[in-house]
Amino acid sequence: MQQHIAKAHECASNLVPFFQAVIAEDWSRVELVQQEMSRLEKEADKLKRNVRIHLPKSLFLPVPRSDLLELLSVQDKVANRAKDIAGLMLGRQMVIPQPLQPMILAFVQRSVDASDQALTAMNELDEILETGFGNREVNRVTAMIEVLEDIEHDTDRMQIEVRRTMSCFSIPSSNGLVMSLTALSVSATDWNNCSRASYLARPTWNKRNFYVSFN
Repeated sequence: MQQHIAKAHECASNLVPFFQAVIAEDWSRVELVQQEMSRLEKEADKLKRNVRIHLPKSLFLPVPRSDLLELLSVQDKVANRAKDIAGLMLGRQMVIPQPLQPMILAFVQRSVDASDQALTAMNELDEILETGFGNREVNRVTAMIEVLEDIEHDTDRMQIEVRRTMSCFSIPSSNGLVMSLTALSVSATDWNNCSRASYLARPTWNKRNFYVSFN
């Protein structure tokens, strides 16, 4: 699971150099970054399939198997959205007007920040399980998720500003671009909701401190 979110975030983080190349109208560079993102997304898909194959179906698990599969699906959206954004921009060679460029770059960076924060919290999974959902580790991850929520609020505000400014310019598929960028941060927010349910909701424990899942 941790390897998968790391790969998904690696794919998403390439949006920053991708948009920098788009703004420079360096379409050769844009294509190279897009190809790298496509490769990383495929690697993330392989990791996702591997997790699904090897995840026990009827054993004692720290959290319900269904929650882990839902979390895996949410993580996968991060890489998928990033790849879709790159494909849209490259396929239509969308040029971003100069007045919009700083705003778009800030929006992209903040969206990637959401993915990065989700990765940081996900990397605490081992400690949470080792301590049996101990208060200290749970509080640490709770604080991380609160930061993720703050980032979400930032992207919501920035999305409104980008939409308002973008309406003054004629950009093919601009609405689809903003929706896709927003979806990237929303995927991380979905991760937030899923992680709260899976890791921080303190599931009902049996005498062996394991959640029995037969899903």
